Amino acid sequence: MVAAIEAAGGRALAIQADAGDPAAVRAAVARTVEAFGGLDILVNNAGIALGGPIGEITFEDYQRMIAVNVTGVFVATQEAARHMQAGGRIVHIGSSMTRYAAFPGASLYTLTKGAVAGFNRSLVRDLGPRGITVNTVHPGPTDTDMNPDGGPVSKIVGPGMAIGRYGKAEEVASVVAYLASPEASFVTGADLVADGGFTA
Repeated sequence: MVAAIEAAGGRALAIQADAGDPAAVRAAVARTVEAFGGLDILVNNAGIALGGPIGEITFEDYQRMIAVNVTGVFVATQEAARHMQAGGRIVHIGSSMTRYAAFPGASLYTLTKGAVAGFNRSLVRDLGPRGITVNTVHPGPTDTDMNPDGGPVSKIVGPGMAIGRYGKAEEVASVVAYLASPEASFVTGADLVADGGFTA
């Protein structure tokens, strides 16, 4: 990806960091700021899904999910906001599961994504006066490594897709790109659902 961006005339930096490790997240933000002289856009898209029936979820899985899906979002946002100027953009990736839990065993995942949605709504009051927008995109079933089209979950949720198919990562990315653009300067505190009509 870095090579492709640079070949197109852009500048890029790839950093490997554990989103569940606050020190690693802080270091990633600091390295980015050092390399580019600032930070304009943050997309909190790291996430994991561990689950099962509520009685079978281990506390270790709970802690790991909170670390990556909630603490990582908080730390990245806090660090990034310190370097953002007016016109900055923060976009979180939530989940349509916060609106419609289509199958059992996802309560822990939904808990973490619900926390992100709540964080989004309050954060706009902190960052709005600085001209920084904060929004959340809630994807529905999307073809990813975590939830592949044709995988076990797709057999359950597939029939509920209004457009008759799973989403593509680039379709969710296009919503994120809009929110990160100057055209979205008046959009903040929004929960944008990109789910192919799954929760309609």
